[in-house]
Amino acid sequence: IRPPGHHASPDSCWGFCYFNNVAIAIRKLLSAEKIQRSLVLDFDLHYGDGTAHTFGASEEALYFHPEAAHRQAFLQAVEQALQTPTPYGIIAVSAGFDRHQEDWGGLLATEDYRTIGQWVKEHALLRCQGRRFGVLEGGYNHAVLGSNVASFLAGMSD
Repeated sequence: IRPPGHHASPDSCWGFCYFNNVAIAIRKLLSAEKIQRSLVLDFDLHYGDGTAHTFGASEEALYFHPEAAHRQAFLQAVEQALQTPTPYGIIAVSAGFDRHQEDWGGLLATEDYRTIGQWVKEHALLRCQGRRFGVLEGGYNHAVLGSNVASFLAGMSD
């Protein structure tokens, strides 16, 4: 879905974000009592302040935005986020591809997105009956965006 949404909150929008698609989906699942809590993994280069603000200190969403200066440290931070001991009913991914080596972040390789997708799938199967979804956030180099998205989706569905 474009435009991205993780900078949008209930009372503001910026950074090309008008509707926070991840937050809207989680709120719908919560209000329908399909889940009690979600894990949000935001691997976009930019902090999803709208998502963080939407849920604040509530326990309805565990928000993780891994940060690291080196590729392996970043991947390790992603895996650690998925291993949180707090129970959750779904994994929501704010999938931003602007950390790619050929995008603004200059950090991740295309195959790293497949690995992240595989980890999301594995943890979803172990922790929340396989429930998971991802929403496109950033990624500005159109020459590599499609292959990065395809890599992530392959990992999520393998």
